[in-house]
Amino acid sequence: MLMKLKRLLIGRPLKTNESSNQKLNKFKALAVLSSDALSSVAYGPEQILIVLMAAGSSALWFSLPISLGVLILLIALVLSYRQIIFAYPQGGGAYMVAKENLGTNFGLTAGGALLVDYILTVAVSISAGTDAITSAFPSLHEHSVTVAVVIVVIITILNLRGLTDSATLLSYPVYFFVLMMLIIIGGGFFAAFTGHTAPIHQHAAVGTPVMGVSLFFLLRAFSSGCSALTGVEAISNAIPSFKDPAPKNAARTLLMMGGILAALLAGIVYLAYWFGVHPTSDQTVLSQLSSNLFGRTFFYYIIQASTALILILAANTGYSAFPLLAFNLAKDKYMPRPFKVKGDRLGFSNGILTLGALSILLIIIFEGRTENLIPLYAVGVFIPFSLSQTGMIVHWIKKRPKGWQGKLMINLLGALICYLILVIFFLTKFPQIWPVLIFVPIVVTIFHKIHEHYMLVAQQLRVDFSDPVPTIHVSDNIIVVPVAGITKVVEQSLTYAKSLSGNVVAVFVGDSPEAITKMNQEWNEWDPGVRLVALHSPYRSIVSPLDKFISTVKYKADMRGATVTVVFPQFYTKKWWQSLLHNQSGVLIKASLIRHKDVVIATVPYHFKK
Repeated sequence: MLMKLKRLLIGRPLKTNESSNQKLNKFKALAVLSSDALSSVAYGPEQILIVLMAAGSSALWFSLPISLGVLILLIALVLSYRQIIFAYPQGGGAYMVAKENLGTNFGLTAGGALLVDYILTVAVSISAGTDAITSAFPSLHEHSVTVAVVIVVIITILNLRGLTDSATLLSYPVYFFVLMMLIIIGGGFFAAFTGHTAPIHQHAAVGTPVMGVSLFFLLRAFSSGCSALTGVEAISNAIPSFKDPAPKNAARTLLMMGGILAALLAGIVYLAYWFGVHPTSDQTVLSQLSSNLFGRTFFYYIIQASTALILILAANTGYSAFPLLAFNLAKDKYMPRPFKVKGDRLGFSNGILTLGALSILLIIIFEGRTENLIPLYAVGVFIPFSLSQTGMIVHWIKKRPKGWQGKLMINLLGALICYLILVIFFLTKFPQIWPVLIFVPIVVTIFHKIHEHYMLVAQQLRVDFSDPVPTIHVSDNIIVVPVAGITKVVEQSLTYAKSLSGNVVAVFVGDSPEAITKMNQEWNEWDPGVRLVALHSPYRSIVSPLDKFISTVKYKADMRGATVTVVFPQFYTKKWWQSLLHNQSGVLIKASLIRHKDVVIATVPYHFKK
């Protein structure tokens, strides 16, 4: 029953060689990976106006030069991350750049900040979209947390179905939102130059002197407007998700995203100034613009619906980037190994499920009101921004390829602006962002603890090929030993198996011909005196191929009156929490084999001392 429900929700499992069908083209990738950045048009300009309004409506003209500064930073970031895409085509973004050029701790700081930021992306986006829904349907307001949790579950299931399915469905509302924004901008410019629509308030002329406006005040407004740049880095983290040539397609997608975001941001800010839009608590800037241009017509509600939808779908950027970043960290042994495992639909399902669960937890803790997390969300983005820019500066100085001076200047400009914004954040919003000084060191410490454990495990499991494999007295029973590699645990299990019978066979299940070839070569080099049978599993399942093999062996053994014994190599960690860092495939295999009659299941334990 559960399996049927799983197939209904997620779909049929895909073979490993079908992974190319799950790659994204540029237009689908733009929708999946840019929804967070594009959705910031709905709140980025408003954040600038809210700060400026404290000095009076005559200060709102400063939104024009401030937005120009935001666009300059956007250009610097886009050009920088475009360079990162070609320099680090395996993905990983800020984590890989900082780790390789600045050192492990800087890389882990960037990676940890991004992981937490992607969790905040989902929680903040879903909560903002839920607010839009409950505003339209006030009766749902008291159930806002439930609504938000249901939306997270739906998006999680959609991503578990695979990149292609989620991208196909999500591309329509993203491009629909872009179309609505272009209609607002186009209609606004037409109304402004023809005088067809009267402004809401008269705007102050550019250059009007305003009392109380200082450089620090303008920098504070600039830092608030930089919230529109969240999500710019997502494409560089997800390069492996693109169709070949992946780096080239990712770079073009990044340029498309940057161009669209720049056009929408500049257009909305200019129209907000021209029509004298004042930020209010009960109506957004986009709502005021669209109602002034089109009235409270059906078209106005379509625009509002598209805005609410893009805010919800902005969460999908987190679902696209979090699993891939977690994979890169797990590959370097800084996160649990299960984050490297692909699910039935060839996505990193453990990362997707973890992100969904943590986002739901955050929504429940803050009761769907995550406004206070937005500054933390923004500073969490600019930490990896700053480290990636600095890392690329070091990269160009070390490598010095052709034309490196111009590339260095791009990263130098981006780094200076990012560090300036971080300083402004800490000076003006410290009461809201101080937790970053606690959680980032905690996350980095956890990464190091995980890495230390894996290093100790590798040290204890390493087999010395020069040592002879012990030989012992044998009997006629058939012994099957499932193996995942050549380790101390396997060596101990084979020694025990050969003490029971002279008919011992080791079984390895590989998900690719390359993995099987490599295992056969290493096994022949080791030569433990036991025959190895390598099984290919195109669906990456270990249980099913092994179960079928043992059924075949059991059938032949019954004809001879022999007994089949399955000897499981099993290691046990010193501390309970360390067991969570390892795949528990042996438990699943044992559960499957219990249904076989007269198959003896034996476990050979190996206890770690460290």
